[in-house]
Amino acid sequence: MYNNRNSNEISLPKKKLCHFCQNRIEKIDFKDAYFIRRFMNSQGKIYPPKRHGICAKHQRLLANAIKKARIMALVPFVAR
Repeated sequence: MYNNRNSNEISLPKKKLCHFCQNRIEKIDFKDAYFIRRFMNSQGKIYPPKRHGICAKHQRLLANAIKKARIMALVPFVAR
């Protein structure tokens, strides 16, 4: 990933800020299936924290919310 001005300068990508920390979201509601699906791929797997730039605290809360939503059948365990 080189900068256009000089081939010797390397530009690093900007670190993504946590969506939940920015918006001061303390609790993740497992009943909000549309919001939870943003953090899952088409197969139903949870994206890693680097993908969306979520901090470790909110990644754990998100994983627990997804697991509760799966048990309540709001989100599928796997896609067909």
